[in-house]
Amino acid sequence: MKKTLVIGASENPERYSYKAIKMLNEHHHPILALGTRTGEVDGIKIQKEIDKNEEVHTITMYVGPKNQPAYFELITQLKPQRLLLNPGTENPEMEKLAKENNIEVIHGCTLVMLSTGQY
Repeated sequence: MKKTLVIGASENPERYSYKAIKMLNEHHHPILALGTRTGEVDGIKIQKEIDKNEEVHTITMYVGPKNQPAYFELITQLKPQRLLLNPGTENPEMEKLAKENNIEVIHGCTLVMLSTGQY
């Protein structure tokens, strides 16, 4: 199981980050959820800060490019194996930073990857 950090987590059931948390949970992946507001989805607490010493395999991004710089330092400190850029979160600056830190960048949809067994 791949411990996953969802950046841009939301309690709003219409948001894809909400759907991703639910589906990751259904697939038994350990989840950390980071959002601008605290809350809870499917028993997973949404936090406003994450311990930089957490061991995270995958970060799945649900924050648009203009708001991503606030997370650059966290991503490089966590050193995940991969960064999943969901549709609408693609960002050349983020990709360059990830590659410079030996983080694999994947353009894809967390929901589709989980549904098709590619996660």
